[in-house]
Order: sequence, then structure tokens, then C-alpha cells
Amino acid sequence: MAEKTRGIKIEQGAKRVRAYLTGEVVADTKTPFLVWEWPHYPTYYFPLDDVRAELVPAGRTQHSPSRGEGQVYHVKVAGADADGAALRYPDSPIETLRDLVRLDWNSMTEWFEEDEPVYVHPRDPYYVPLTDVRMDLLRPTDTQTRCPYKGIASYWSVDTGQAVHTDVVWIYRTPLPESQKVAGLACFYNEKVDITLDGERQERPRTHFS
Repeated sequence: MAEKTRGIKIEQGAKRVRAYLTGEVVADTKTPFLVWEWPHYPTYYFPLDDVRAELVPAGRTQHSPSRGEGQVYHVKVAGADADGAALRYPDSPIETLRDLVRLDWNSMTEWFEEDEPVYVHPRDPYYVPLTDVRMDLLRPTDTQTRCPYKGIASYWSVDTGQAVHTDVVWIYRTPLPESQKVAGLACFYNEKVDITLDGERQERPRTHFS
């Protein structure tokens, strides 16, 4: 569910995310949190229970006007240490952050989203291969929207046999060069559909698209 508190957008992800340090798993979760600490792209936060490395207090804090007083930790695994690479906000005014851990991106040696390496920073969620979509339930519409980064999107409605849900799926068939990885993939308004992942129904976010 997406929320925006004190100017910070937070969204619980639905993909497995792992961070490694010299081949050792630091964190492994199926419920990552994407936190937009700045507007341009998100940062991964991990539930504390999904952090496998030892977190050693560094004896210092890092203040954020929006997130509060952050406790800095060293990250320790069997073969390596990463100084000051973890941050927690146990008393944050943003309640969602209190039991989460932020790992410094550059201090980790590898990041994976599902089984695909991720570089530079986390990706905004999420597009789906058409082979994973019930195409027999989709009905093309005349709707189009335009994005300055991805180009022109075409839409489908979903016909369940009991009701038609208008324009809840879209696709960029010929995206602009900087977004070509989404070519031929479908995306669903998770504000308008029920998503079940590994048998667990995901909560719908509430946004202006709801």
C-alpha cells in the first residue's frame, strides 16, 4: 500500500529483493519497501526480520528532517564488514519506517530483484510479460496516454465474464529509447485490481488513480 507522509512516499513492493556483501546474503525479503527519500527514484528498506547480517551499532546517528533520528550500524557478515552501511529509524515520526532497515546501495556488492541484477538504484515497480497474462480476458480500447519518458501507452479492459473493468491494463509497444526494457510488457493499475502473490492477497494502494 502506498502512502505519503511528511513528504515521503512509501510503497510496499511485491518482488523478492536480496542484497549481498562479498557473496554473503545481507538481506533477503519478499516484502521490500520502496521509499522515495528524494523524488527521482526509490530506496530499498528491508523488514528487520529479513536482515541476515549482524548489525553492529556504530555509535553515531544521522538526522533527517522528515524521517527523524537514524541509528547507524556497521554490517557484518562472515567474510567482510561494511562500515556504517545500515540505518534504522526506530523512533521515526513515520511509523512504517520504525521496523525497517536501509542498506547503503554502494556498500553492497550485489543487488537482485527476483533473479535479475539491479544496478545504480532500485527500479520503480512493475511490468509483467504478456505470457504471464490471461490475454483471453483482455479487450483492447481506444484509450491512449502519453509519458515524457516512456512514450505512448495503449490500454485494455478486463472482461471477467461478470463485469468489464475499463482501462486497467496498459502496454508501451514502442517505448522511447530510455525505457525500452518495458517494451511488450503489461502493467496493471494495482489501485484497481486485486493482486495475489505467492498465495497472499496484496493490499490495494490508495492514490489519485483509485
